[in-house]
Amino acid sequence: MKQQVNSTIEIRNLQTVKELEEVRKLEANVWSFEDSVPVNQTITVVKNGGFILGAFLHNELVGFQYSFPGYDGNKIYLCSHSLGIHPKYRKLGIGEKLKWAQRELALEKGYDLITWTYDPLETVNGNLNLHKLGAVCSTYLVDAYGEMDDGLNSGLPTDRFLVEWRTKDEPQTPRLNVNDRTHVMESITHGSFLHPGDIDLSSDNQILFVPVPGNFQEMKKHDFSLALAWREATRMIFTHYLDHGWFVTNLVKDENNPTQYLYQLEKRF
Repeated sequence: MKQQVNSTIEIRNLQTVKELEEVRKLEANVWSFEDSVPVNQTITVVKNGGFILGAFLHNELVGFQYSFPGYDGNKIYLCSHSLGIHPKYRKLGIGEKLKWAQRELALEKGYDLITWTYDPLETVNGNLNLHKLGAVCSTYLVDAYGEMDDGLNSGLPTDRFLVEWRTKDEPQTPRLNVNDRTHVMESITHGSFLHPGDIDLSSDNQILFVPVPGNFQEMKKHDFSLALAWREATRMIFTHYLDHGWFVTNLVKDENNPTQYLYQLEKRF
């Protein structure tokens, strides 16, 4: 099913008001109308260095990706703001297809860097961003967006990884170091959920691993205090090690524990 749907998906660079009105409808379906971007803004973006890609299945818009130019005072880059997939068509590889199309178009437009943020406790996103695309993270943003009252973020600090994706580098599958499994936090499984344990902020190993739960949204629904404990524990670990020269380079499912994923950190300076 996944391969069949993915092969029939057509990616288009959207340019007209009518097309962008359809994007807003889909965005409202994915999140809410209040959180959707007005068409007068998106049409301005596509005419001024940004772009919006649409994923179509038999001429039905089932996914989109929205990017605009960014500038940090030193360099210009592409800011990848949002990616949304219709609820009926998730987990079919459409998001990955949109990201590779984004990379290709960004390169055509002269961007050599794409950046975006995601919640490090959302392992589906982490698997796509780091493991499949090969992006890396060296910056942890504490409560990046402040309080957000939506289904995914309500009640928790909006901590995020800021990831970087170099368009001129040859795409590579991230390397997983299987010989050195230094975990900087213990984890314990009770019932359906993973619990954080003791934290080690003193390691100087070149390769480090950080365990995270693989069912964070389910955890939020059934044990909010545990979800908050994971936010606090991972914030402590990532802010420390990223400030001391490690980069987050991969995320893999733990073959020995179905409730656990492992972030791989590599020291680069």
